[in-house]
Amino acid sequence: MELPRPGEPLRHAERPDLQAPTGRDVLLDVHACGICRTDLHIVDGEVQASRYPVVPGHQIVATVLEAGPEAEIEAGARVGVPWLGWVDGTCRFCRSQRENLCLEGKFTGLDRDGGYAERAVADSRFVFPLPGGFSDLEVAPLLCGGLIGYRSYRFTGDAERLGLYGFGSSAHIIAQVAAWQGRRVFAFTSPGDAETQAFARSLGAKWAGGSDEAPPEPLDAAIIFAPVGPLVPAALRALDRGGVVVCAGIHMSDIPAFPYSELWEERTIRSVANLTRQDGMEFLNLAPQVPVRTTVTQYALENANTALDDLRHGRLEGSAVIMPPV
Repeated sequence: MELPRPGEPLRHAERPDLQAPTGRDVLLDVHACGICRTDLHIVDGEVQASRYPVVPGHQIVATVLEAGPEAEIEAGARVGVPWLGWVDGTCRFCRSQRENLCLEGKFTGLDRDGGYAERAVADSRFVFPLPGGFSDLEVAPLLCGGLIGYRSYRFTGDAERLGLYGFGSSAHIIAQVAAWQGRRVFAFTSPGDAETQAFARSLGAKWAGGSDEAPPEPLDAAIIFAPVGPLVPAALRALDRGGVVVCAGIHMSDIPAFPYSELWEERTIRSVANLTRQDGMEFLNLAPQVPVRTTVTQYALENANTALDDLRHGRLEGSAVIMPPV
């Protein structure tokens, strides 16, 4: 399924030009592809692809069919393909272990065709061996909801009281990690969404309420997964002194003005951009230890537009995953 141009629905397309992989590339047989809110931002044009049409999808679970002569993985391997698809390795960010900020970075489902497909091509340096114990359906959400969520979570330090704003794919994964590590999780949903609040409590949240509510005690950190700018000052107001608000999304609506007093006392706001391969390796090693359990709604590949619409309108609990025909 490809996106012809921003604002249009995905359409079915044949891609007979997928040839034997060259260099470090691998040809993949796609088993599953998780759906991410970033896919919506790409479809809507809020995040611009480098070319159109483009095949979205950056949470790919696949088997390597063929490997190029310089590939770092062999045919037959079960792998995951994340958002980060290529870096130059030479810019000042790559040289300082910040490849997520690479000046020439390319991203799966944006600059490189992604996983809303039966076949895909990826650079073997940017695929991960997948842990055992997870089905294709279960592991797909870990490849962005988990990985970007984990990078965001790392920036909360040793926060004991953690707020999660927007309880979707990422938050339902990270809540489990935080609870397993002994943190206290406070989940914020759309106002009045009692069903999602109950879901959050079932995954270890000590408190769950609407984003228009104050938590019962101050937070040491908050992660904002929802792309809603007004949540930033709301989260700031919920913080204790020295707390941090981490903005996890690639796109967010404008942040409204707020008084300096809400930032004072060494509160911090920071964004998270993309991920590094180190993030991926750490989280995929951690997930089986928890163990993380993903709640997933499955869609057929040809129903990708329906899946995106359900995500847009909050009709999902946990994650959504596309499954190509067998």
